[in-house]
Amino acid sequence: MPDLTRNAVEVLPAGRLAEQLELGRPLRVKLGIDPTTADIHLGHTVVLGKLAEFQASGHTVVLIVGDFTARVGDPSGRSASRPVPTPEEIEANATTYQEQAYKILDPERTEVRRNGEWLQMGIDSLLRLMASTTVARLLERDDFQKRMAANAPIAAHELLYPLLQGYDSVATRADVELGGTDQKFNLLFGRDVQSAYGVPQQSILTMPILAGTDGVQKMSKSLGNYVGVTDPPAEMFGKLMSIPDEAMDEYFRLLLGDAGRPDGPPNQAKRELGRRIVERFHGAGTGPEAEAAFDRVFVSHAAPEEMPDVDLAPYIEDGDGAEIHLPRLIAGSFGISSSEARRLLAAGGVKLDGKPLGTDPLDLPAEALAERVLQVGKRRFAKLHSPG
Repeated sequence: MPDLTRNAVEVLPAGRLAEQLELGRPLRVKLGIDPTTADIHLGHTVVLGKLAEFQASGHTVVLIVGDFTARVGDPSGRSASRPVPTPEEIEANATTYQEQAYKILDPERTEVRRNGEWLQMGIDSLLRLMASTTVARLLERDDFQKRMAANAPIAAHELLYPLLQGYDSVATRADVELGGTDQKFNLLFGRDVQSAYGVPQQSILTMPILAGTDGVQKMSKSLGNYVGVTDPPAEMFGKLMSIPDEAMDEYFRLLLGDAGRPDGPPNQAKRELGRRIVERFHGAGTGPEAEAAFDRVFVSHAAPEEMPDVDLAPYIEDGDGAEIHLPRLIAGSFGISSSEARRLLAAGGVKLDGKPLGTDPLDLPAEALAERVLQVGKRRFAKLHSPG
């Protein structure tokens, strides 16, 4: 029997999980993820990997896609209310999350539920849920304490979040719930809600928070320090090569299950990390290919052999001269906003055939761009093609 508590920060209450494992039946092990962004990143995979370990040991994995709780917004670690995605964004993200989670979990042995199934409750049911706790108990969480000390607002709907997450554990009869260390309040609160409904209380297991590629802050798409599980192999490898040397032990331990980074020069250890993680998400043989693509760009300073093709025709402005507005072209080619494109231009972060573009002029003739390579940042390239 593998040690299912390996790398865990806390397993609470003490001794409870051991008692559950001795019951001789598969446990229902729950993880909830709110689809507030479009992609899962390596930070998410730390907890998903632990879920997969329970699954491999014969336990029932319950993956809850929080299509309803995403409308409320988890206040964990927040100094202000989270922006609420649109219903269309939530639905698109929910589908994407499930598909990406299957890169780690066995889809045939995963019970996927959306909490909109049971949280679309009537007022009587909601009042019963709210009556299961007190405002004082909800305000115990550090996030709210910090906001009150700073006279920052707390929206009333945010108080509902731990109640709703706790009810997920009631609805799915969870025996164990997993989460990051920032979820400790919510996970323990779920035990309170289960008790109020006469359901056996779950044990909880918290996992470390993976630092982003900056090695300091929590990995987050909003901070730009993330590695997405669907990032192209070369981009994934390049991002991992940028992490600080001191962060490598944590990456090897939490993402690959190693005791720490291998002996040898830091650069070689980082290359091994990059190859292994790329192959984990893209398949055998993709690691060396991504490394070769990285070396072509960053060692030989050449454009990559393969890059997306962009047709210039949709970007030609009306009027004489067949000019193209650079911010619009950059935004469309790389999936960013026009304002971000302007910022990158101003910072010298956009190149054409290896030469930086500035903000003057912002409009160039299509013929001056055709059959050339547009580059944003260090790792993103596109080949521009003549209209028509």
